[in-house]
Amino acid sequence: MLPASVTTSPPTQWRTIWISDLHLGTAGCNASHLLDFLKHNEAETLYLVGDIIDGWQLRKSWTWPQAHNDVVQKVLRKARKGTRVIFIPGNHDEFARQFIGYAFGDIQVQEDAVHVTADGKRLWVTHGDQFDGVIQHSKWLAHLGDTLYTFALWLNLHFNRVRRRLGLHYWSLSQYLKHKVKNAVSFITNFEDVLVNEARRQGYDGVVCGHIHKPEIRHVDGVLYCNDGDWVESLSALVEDEHGQLRLVYWTHLTDAGEPAAVKSKRRRPLELPALPSALAPRPAPQPARESSQTETADV
Repeated sequence: MLPASVTTSPPTQWRTIWISDLHLGTAGCNASHLLDFLKHNEAETLYLVGDIIDGWQLRKSWTWPQAHNDVVQKVLRKARKGTRVIFIPGNHDEFARQFIGYAFGDIQVQEDAVHVTADGKRLWVTHGDQFDGVIQHSKWLAHLGDTLYTFALWLNLHFNRVRRRLGLHYWSLSQYLKHKVKNAVSFITNFEDVLVNEARRQGYDGVVCGHIHKPEIRHVDGVLYCNDGDWVESLSALVEDEHGQLRLVYWTHLTDAGEPAAVKSKRRRPLELPALPSALAPRPAPQPARESSQTETADV
């Protein structure tokens, strides 16, 4: 269950914002909510913690609504206006790992990062897929799981369309089902423990990651574990204020009173993305034979 709604007065200025698992290029991406969040939240530093563009799905079928393009343009605009933007590729956009050490449109591409909070804590920032045994040793199983997960997100999409027609706010059916499965819960717990142990081994005060689509802030034996969630289920981001306090922000209501990006996306306009690697080029088709935000705060 999401926490009680707390209304804020946008735009909100943060010291740091972490977002991950946008999965641009898939039908499951809630681009309208994400764009609304980016419009109403500014930061000195913006971390893109992996799975920003879903290369796995784009190889299967090309899906790129205007709303997804608007998100990319918004991030590029923030970088041009002085926001420090750091992109850490994940497993779904692993094609970008060949560009680690380069900068594109003022966006730095890094394997991982070390973030120092305003109160001096050293946080290791990584997507986290390197510590997922399925991804590393049984990639075929990961792709099979991704196909089933995509179907769950399709159900989630239509489920929330019905909720909107009934005047109800966003609620993730796919996340509810996932966390009711015993093995999934066990996997998530193991993943968190591995990341915490690795952060401790490297001498960090904490870790910020994504990958498992489960937003979380908690201390584990003296090490801070933070997961910024995702934009296909949780619609969440991790933020740091000027005092070094970390919070989870859930953007389940559109704040912008204007036309939703989801509506705008239906209007076909020229694509303005930089050229993507040839591995992501669409394959030829086979011939036939919130007006508010929610925040969860943790003192750290």
